Amino acid sequence: MKPADARKVKIREVAPRDGFQSWPDFVPTDRKIEVIRLLIEAGITEMETTSFVSPKAIPQMRDAAEVMAGVPKGGCLHSPLVPNLKGAQLALDHGADKLVVVISATDAHNLANVRRTVAESLTDLQAIFALARERDKPVMGALAVAFGCPYQGDVSDDEVFRLADAYINGGASSVILADTTGMATPTRIVKMVKGFTSRFPEIPYSLHLHNNRGTAMANLYAALEAGARTFDTALGGIGGCPNVPLAAGNLPTEDVVFMLEDMGYDTGIDLLKIIAAARRLEPILGGTLPGQVMKSGPRDPQLAAALCGINH
Repeated sequence: MKPADARKVKIREVAPRDGFQSWPDFVPTDRKIEVIRLLIEAGITEMETTSFVSPKAIPQMRDAAEVMAGVPKGGCLHSPLVPNLKGAQLALDHGADKLVVVISATDAHNLANVRRTVAESLTDLQAIFALARERDKPVMGALAVAFGCPYQGDVSDDEVFRLADAYINGGASSVILADTTGMATPTRIVKMVKGFTSRFPEIPYSLHLHNNRGTAMANLYAALEAGARTFDTALGGIGGCPNVPLAAGNLPTEDVVFMLEDMGYDTGIDLLKIIAAARRLEPILGGTLPGQVMKSGPRDPQLAAALCGINH
């Protein structure tokens, strides 16, 4: 990493996909687009905008085509998640800038998530990568349950690296290491980051950290210290795998931006605008969200009072 880049951190926003698909009620299309616009205005440059999946399996994503048609183009990469070749075709037909292909590191979770074994999911990869090359679009390979599976328990680094090999050999431009279950701890994060970067030194990667066991922010800090510079976060802290019992959300984007910017890192995201976006999201969803900075505001007392009604 060049010294000039050492203080830059990239945030990939996943609330429009991971968050909305996990919300119990369908979020109206116009409200989804409103939130996406607010995210882009705050400085988000890449997001998982939606997911092209079976509407029977995940009805909250049944408006994927309409969402893609209504979001602002330019200035932000729209990266829908796709579980198979059909999803990839639909995503590219509807203007995806990049594809995110997801396969679990264990058969047990992959069967629960997409009703296929890992080997069966891998059979689609060659066709997905060929289609993406034909359309000149990059593909990210997401590895779900990379730090632990709710059915199997521990997942070995070798299991994760075998799947990463399949993605990279197929042509993936980058990889997402997902703590889908919130089973990671800082020591496991550091071990994985160091192992991955040693084995795949030229491959960019992102960490996707869920907060099921309350360790997500500590895990982010540990990854940061180990050299990671790209993280998936979700506005308001919404999200969670549908196949993880009582799943908690993702790291709130506004909380991460607050911490990183105060530590001297450059996220390129306007803290005040991302707090305002999170506060707008709460009435849209009609429930209290996990994010904390949206409740307490920035450090400046006057700004905290103006944004969040905090009187010190």
